[in-house]
Amino acid sequence: MRERRSGRDVRRASRAREFDAFAAGAAGRLLHVATLLTAETRARNPYARALLTDALAHTYAVWDRLRDDDPYACARGDLVARFARTARRHRAGRGGVLSALGPRERLVVVLHLYEGVAEEQVAALLGISEARVLAFCAGAVAALRAAA
Repeated sequence: MRERRSGRDVRRASRAREFDAFAAGAAGRLLHVATLLTAETRARNPYARALLTDALAHTYAVWDRLRDDDPYACARGDLVARFARTARRHRAGRGGVLSALGPRERLVVVLHLYEGVAEEQVAALLGISEARVLAFCAGAVAALRAAA
């Protein structure tokens, strides 16, 4: 019985170390993605920090099931899904770089232009057509140029 517990404890400790290393490396970039999505500033981004915390908690919960999957993609996907579900709270920007854009435009711009996710994947993630993704990108770029 004691051997089983120590084996389990070793696996848990190893799992925790792996996740800690992942979180230390990815948290900054994920926070920046969340800050862009919520259109908050770097100095004041409570919604972005809450999204990041929830996304990392979810990633930790499924850590053992990820195996060969990219943990960053999992965390980013959860972060994006959480933002999409609460997007109506983030309609008006709070002074961030992308505050001139609506929530869906911010999603498309951040995923496609900032994160480099392919149009097909963005379209599938948001449930829209690839043509709509490109139209959102074009409109968002025009709006950002006009705002600048």
